[in-house]
Amino acid sequence: MDKNLIVMAKDNQMRISTQKLNAMTKLIINKKVNTAINQLKFSQKRISSSVLKVLNSAIANAENNKQLDIDSLYVKEAFVGKGLVMKRFRPRAKGRASQILKPFSKLTIILEERRKKQIEKKKKEKK
Repeated sequence: MDKNLIVMAKDNQMRISTQKLNAMTKLIINKKVNTAINQLKFSQKRISSSVLKVLNSAIANAENNKQLDIDSLYVKEAFVGKGLVMKRFRPRAKGRASQILKPFSKLTIILEERRKKQIEKKKKEKK
């Protein structure tokens, strides 16, 4: 694969658990960029706006840094990693306290420019 056709964007401090964020990223993997944007815009999840910001950043990187055609961009990969965990305490009965964990996640979105020849090859490989 040609390195010039791949673009990446990251967010290392998203205030959500990795499970919830992973569910959002599964919606956009292997989709065209326009479809992924629409999927995120009309999602009811709170984190969809943050994922959309990272996706728009990747699109801007593709356009400005590598001069790729936006209409032929696809979401090649979107993966989630664990970040730090804030620990808070809640007072409980009889003078005790219980711990509340507030996790952070890392999101990486990789875009790829696919040309018509590559799309036809992938269709043949699936058959």
